Amino acid sequence: LIIWSGGSQQFAFGADARETSVAVTEEAHASRGAGSFFPLGIEHILTGYDHLLFLLALMLRGGGLWSLLKIITAFTIAHSITLALAALDLVVLPSALVESVIALSIAYVALENLLPRYAVSRRWAVSFLFGLMHGFGFSSVLREIGLPKENLLLSLLNFNLGVEVGQLTVVLLVVPILMRLKSKPWEPRMVATVSGVILAVGLALFVDRAFFGG
Repeated sequence: LIIWSGGSQQFAFGADARETSVAVTEEAHASRGAGSFFPLGIEHILTGYDHLLFLLALMLRGGGLWSLLKIITAFTIAHSITLALAALDLVVLPSALVESVIALSIAYVALENLLPRYAVSRRWAVSFLFGLMHGFGFSSVLREIGLPKENLLLSLLNFNLGVEVGQLTVVLLVVPILMRLKSKPWEPRMVATVSGVILAVGLALFVDRAFFGG
């Protein structure tokens, strides 16, 4: 947070961005500080391997384009709600609980993929329910650096938009590949194999986070 006689600005720094420049003028443009939360949101989703694994598991047996749209929309709405609630300190859950449930969500969806008759019809609901917990996970970075008191909502919006842009980038890369693979005779075996690997990773993360504080 930088404060001077003409105003103030708060900047959010990522792991690879530790420098910025500030024009100290009589009138501060606080939106510039809020804008620094946008790339932070993109970085958070693209480096959050647990969130990406959950997304991949959701999409592997997500069905057609309409089903996938419902799944991604449900996840987006859910994590946006809890991200805002947690970032504004309206609802706060223990970090260990949040991270453990996120790991469990990865394992659960991967297990559903191995039982395909249960996977698609209610997957949007599963996406929404677990998406609520992922939103608390997204909020962790904001709770660490703190949201600025000025333009608080704008900073939160920028971070959430960054998360959505990062998520959309992943979806646009993965969905066309999955659509092309559906015509391949070995696609079911591939989905089962990848889901089995994701299940193992999810269970390992859950044990580590729930019992060893990882």
